[in-house]
Amino acid sequence: MKTVEVDAAVRYNIVIDKGILPKSGDMIKEVTSAERVAVITDDTVDKLYSDVVMKSLSDAGFETFKFVFPHGEKSKNISTFSSILEFLAESGLTRTDALVALGGGVVGDVAGFAAASYLRGIDFIQIPTTLLACVDSSVGGKTAIDLKAGKNLAGAFYQPKLVIADFETLSTLTDGIFADGMAEVIKYGVIFDKAFFEFLRDNEAKDNLEYVITRCVELKRDIVNADEKEKGVRALLNFGHTVGHAIEKCSGYKIPHGSAVAVGMVIISRAAYKCSFCGENYADIIASLNKKYSLPVSTDFSASELSSAAMADKKRAGDKIKLIIPEALGNCVIKSVPTSELEKIIGEGLC
Repeated sequence: MKTVEVDAAVRYNIVIDKGILPKSGDMIKEVTSAERVAVITDDTVDKLYSDVVMKSLSDAGFETFKFVFPHGEKSKNISTFSSILEFLAESGLTRTDALVALGGGVVGDVAGFAAASYLRGIDFIQIPTTLLACVDSSVGGKTAIDLKAGKNLAGAFYQPKLVIADFETLSTLTDGIFADGMAEVIKYGVIFDKAFFEFLRDNEAKDNLEYVITRCVELKRDIVNADEKEKGVRALLNFGHTVGHAIEKCSGYKIPHGSAVAVGMVIISRAAYKCSFCGENYADIIASLNKKYSLPVSTDFSASELSSAAMADKKRAGDKIKLIIPEALGNCVIKSVPTSELEKIIGEGLC
């Protein structure tokens, strides 16, 4: 068992181990005074893990409730968010009760936003069941839903009381969903840790899950501790995401987040070099690692389509937008560029 402590507005632990879901009730009991707990999950995870979590919560003395919504990015919207709030109210949950997000990134994002909003905030526990959620979305307190205009445009910074990362749940992931999470894992290596990037190149992530998850969580923890609300260095975590979110939007969210970010990392790395934002082209080395983990490296969308979609990106500030540029493996910088130049920059990355 590995435990990583986050020292944000709320201090909490991320517990990483195999086979700990049956202990989740007792673990949650240690961090909340709640008597009633609502479990929010999707229809895929519900069939796999709800029973063991609900039993563990009941055995720990909690009165339990469950809300299930259709899986996928298509459910990360204001309708699902509103339905969860109505469910919490109809179930009679009070400010002293708690919410558990059981699932992947979509579940954590929308359930976390509901926890932040219901009665102006109730206790919130994350139980991620995908690699992407374990290494990224469950850590750091970002919660959000998508709007028609773009991804993650409504949300809140709201830290959980606890994150329980049982990586045994990753054994039920499809190859595609596991690969989706690997994009975020690779991202950490490019941004912060060359040795970790090389470890991923020289070893198989699936054979080293405890280490891979722990290292990613440690890296994100350090950034969240330094910049909880993304006023500065936390923006580095958006490497590949400006173009990635644009790819998702252009595809009608049919292309999953990790695949889109994987392509975004390659495009922005190539563009950064060709636009003289950095002295070396890291696109090929990143693309090579993407391919090792069955991730895409290119897109059919045009620079015009992608730049137009990126105009709604949350990293835009007036007539400028922040891009994350790899100056070296393990060292990225934030560069603000005029939005009027974005189409040209993306175009350089597509070539």
